[in-house]
Amino acid sequence: MKTFLRNMKLYAMLLIAAISLTSCLDKVPESALLEEEVMQPTPGNPNKSFNEAEQFLSGIYARMMSGALWSGYLTLVPEIQADLVYAVDGYSNTYGNIWQWDIRPTNAEIEAVYAALYAVIANCNFFLERIEGVIGCQTNDESIAYLEYYKGEVYAIRALCYSELIKCYCKAYDPATAQNELGVVIRTKYSEPESSRRASLYDSYQFVLEDLTEAEKLLDVENDYYGALYMTHAAVCALRARVALHMQNWEEAVTYSSKVIDHPNDAFDLASASTLYSGSMSYFDYMWNYDQAFEIIFEVGFTTTSYGGALGQSFLNITRTTNNIFYYPDYVPAQWVLNLYQSSDLRYNAYFTSLQTSHDHGLIWPLLTKYYGNQNFMQSMIYHVSMPKVFRLAEQYLIRAEAYCRQATPNFSKASADLTTLRRARFEAGGGNISLSADNYIQQIADERVRELYMEGFRLWDLKRWGNLYNNGQGFERKPQSNTLKEGSSLKVSMDNPLFTWPIPQHEIESPGSEVEPNESNK
Repeated sequence: MKTFLRNMKLYAMLLIAAISLTSCLDKVPESALLEEEVMQPTPGNPNKSFNEAEQFLSGIYARMMSGALWSGYLTLVPEIQADLVYAVDGYSNTYGNIWQWDIRPTNAEIEAVYAALYAVIANCNFFLERIEGVIGCQTNDESIAYLEYYKGEVYAIRALCYSELIKCYCKAYDPATAQNELGVVIRTKYSEPESSRRASLYDSYQFVLEDLTEAEKLLDVENDYYGALYMTHAAVCALRARVALHMQNWEEAVTYSSKVIDHPNDAFDLASASTLYSGSMSYFDYMWNYDQAFEIIFEVGFTTTSYGGALGQSFLNITRTTNNIFYYPDYVPAQWVLNLYQSSDLRYNAYFTSLQTSHDHGLIWPLLTKYYGNQNFMQSMIYHVSMPKVFRLAEQYLIRAEAYCRQATPNFSKASADLTTLRRARFEAGGGNISLSADNYIQQIADERVRELYMEGFRLWDLKRWGNLYNNGQGFERKPQSNTLKEGSSLKVSMDNPLFTWPIPQHEIESPGSEVEPNESNK
């Protein structure tokens, strides 16, 4: 594949608020004529179909901004459902059913995640149906190279969406039983009808791997760089490592996380929390304040005129007057989470700030300010909005460390080295060393994943995939803390609770012609 700099025209289009060529696919039958015309071969005018393909791809990225996905429900709901936060007395009831584990197949958030992921997949399928015709009418080698690269991005996006569906709506993967467990409905076509029947869990993951294999062939490692707003070869490797972790393929998890950590071009580096970027702001602080860092592999790009959900809303709920700022958080961090951080761990002050809430009880608590919001956006009076960092280098260190520990022949020395490397980037100078062993590795890794990935959408799925390996299979128990809602504060959840797998939305099961089987959590 020819190495080239990303077409800046696509960047511009990615950040357009309204993407007409993609949004038109939601309109039936008004858009039928446009659907027939868009991304069709134009031998006499190859630039037309080339430009349409670029626009359509930018529209796919625009769909990924949805507040139902990484900038909202897909990230927040599993964290709030787990044991990381407490609902504050006087909260707005946002995500209330989720926090109390009253989760049903008609739950709005559960339905929205499912629908939004399949909407992105539908657009990927449309693109892949048409792209070969567009490539076939091109006369310029550079245009063909771009289009092949774009095709690789779409395969990667589709794989990402299916991996998220599997993670949310399927049981944890067990290699011994995966062929007999329910996976997801695999849809590969846009214009042709397909049966609505769930594949096996094994086949669902195999489809993801097939898409990632295609993407890996088409995306050039030479085009990897930090802070990408589009899917790259490195993002594909990061996803493959994450998928391998969920599939318990420890060797592949090591292989693919290593491709990112030991990148041949040194494209990525952990953001130091002890090295100042400017003034009193470290490189790690800058990542959360401005959504830029050497360790970001792929993030969903926003602008002040085109952005998705507000990740920080439920944790701050800022109200401003001329002279004051008031905080009405719906959720505050769990005390046990706050206790995980050592005094020399600089992540604590980057993620939490002790503030007085404006609820009637006046609770003073370390609130989550990790998602206070992009400071450039706040200048435009847009609060709580941060670009979702779908893949970060830190996660790859955590994946590789766990995989080293869980291989047939564990390598606790290498796992310890990976966690130490990560922690040294987050601690005051000289701190962060850690040692793993057969007796402590799962707890140490679990704690480190909470410290590093807090409220980034991992905890519930980690608990599900660890199962009985974590906490002696006891699941988790909430214990009431100051000024938190009574309902849900004493919840005890065992690992056999079916709601670790979200129910299939009821409308999907009841739609005409559907053969979609429900989950145990649907009952």
